[in-house]
Amino acid sequence: MEDYAFQTEGLVKRFGATTALAGADLHARPGTVLGVLGRNGAGKTTTIRILATLTDPDEGTARVSGLDVVRDAAAVRPLIGLTGQYAALDEELTGLGNLVLIGRLLDLRKRAAVRRAEELLERFGLGDAARKPVATYSGGMRRRLDLAASLVGRPRVVFLDEPSVGLDPGGREELWRIIRELTADGASVLLTTQYLEEADALADDIAVIDNGRVIAHGTPSELKQIVGGQAVAARPRDLDRLDDAAAILTTVTGHVVERAGRHEIVVPVDSDRAVFEVARRFEEQGIALAEFSLRLPSLDEVFFALTGAPGNASDRSDDDARSRA
Repeated sequence: MEDYAFQTEGLVKRFGATTALAGADLHARPGTVLGVLGRNGAGKTTTIRILATLTDPDEGTARVSGLDVVRDAAAVRPLIGLTGQYAALDEELTGLGNLVLIGRLLDLRKRAAVRRAEELLERFGLGDAARKPVATYSGGMRRRLDLAASLVGRPRVVFLDEPSVGLDPGGREELWRIIRELTADGASVLLTTQYLEEADALADDIAVIDNGRVIAHGTPSELKQIVGGQAVAARPRDLDRLDDAAAILTTVTGHVVERAGRHEIVVPVDSDRAVFEVARRFEEQGIALAEFSLRLPSLDEVFFALTGAPGNASDRSDDDARSRA
């Protein structure tokens, strides 16, 4: 059997009359990012809490680096790092103080704890704020410090539960860079996110959870094939020619054109030949294009096709409240 960084088999968890997980199976290869998507209450956070040894499953098994998270919980904990949806920091301590405290709790000697804390603060761009109270930190700074805290023990596996919630675009881009660095260093990451483009950008594989079960598992490209086919997107430079462009797309492809935003039109295509014919017709009709592209379906479309749930895949979920109960 392949060695996985972490995996679950037949995972079941109930909270009273509510079944949060109903036989969830997922796995991730070492040194990769597994993105876990699911709608409100699907069981994402409950899965992380079980893998992180914070709650026991009612049925099934979960392993981290081959170790059972229930039977071998004490051996699993030094191997993992966890960043939850809400920063777990002492606001009265400085950034340095928070990380040193965690290092000492992990049995690092004081000098080693300080050295590791300073290293992480520099890596996360918090060196200048290291000796300031966390109460003075911005939301983005707290998020980065929280992630740094999860890495003090140099974990092999890192669980990130919606780590980019509340970050501005610059903060999210910085977070993405850090996650890529983690896997480049050999760590494995389980990432839940409410931003589907984030999963598309970071995940080597994606698992979609619905009603407590994994209903799809594969690379982003493999999952996009579920929706089927490709689409042409076009945006004329002269917006007065939008209807003319739509007429050409409909005539050539035989499919109904859809609007993607105010000035872009999209239509499915059944062959590459249709793409070339569309381009030829645009040139023939003198329609200059600001954008013309052939693309696979988006993860949003995949998520909707799999679950029937429009909107964000990973809103803060009911299972968060249940798992803290």
